[in-house]
Amino acid sequence: MNAEQIRTSLDALAAVEPAFAAGIARVGYPGPRLRERGFATLLRTIVGQQVSVASADAVWRKLDAAVGDATSPQRVAAATDEQLRAAGLSRQKAGYARSLADEVTSGRLPLAALPADDEAAIAALVAVKGIGRWSAEIYLLFAEGRSDIWPAGDLAVQIEVGRLLGHETRPSEKQVRALAEAWRPHRGAAAIFAWHHYNTDMSVI
Repeated sequence: MNAEQIRTSLDALAAVEPAFAAGIARVGYPGPRLRERGFATLLRTIVGQQVSVASADAVWRKLDAAVGDATSPQRVAAATDEQLRAAGLSRQKAGYARSLADEVTSGRLPLAALPADDEAAIAALVAVKGIGRWSAEIYLLFAEGRSDIWPAGDLAVQIEVGRLLGHETRPSEKQVRALAEAWRPHRGAAAIFAWHHYNTDMSVI
């Protein structure tokens, strides 16, 4: 979603949920968070699991050098375990990287033609080892710009939905999923705003 689409969706949300209107007044509209569609973005998601951004970037650079081009599923699929491990991938992540590369190169995971239905697309992605629901949702939201993706399992989303709606404790994933039903078809913008609100230093407002 581009900036205009996010703004339009948030305005629609603000009209039905005063908490969004108040939140926008406090921190303004978020900018777009776009990622490249395809294999490289999913592989970078795997590389970045449970490590810092700096560590993930360092591993990515080593991986890119080790295989010749980490954005190429063919090169990653052809890499040896030793090459992947030398780049800094754990044994588990090396397996995930090869599994993703194999799914893409075989055509079993057609990233250029994922199902139009969001849940069907999520199912296709989570069938790959190393891709969980959160990773699939993040990919569909940022790389494909799907406007109603709702990553209810994201901790920051849970925290900010609770804060925005005045909850005393952080709502659970199940509660956050239920709360957002009224926000269809704009849940993607709601998630982007939740992250924006979460990352804004309220002390300077």
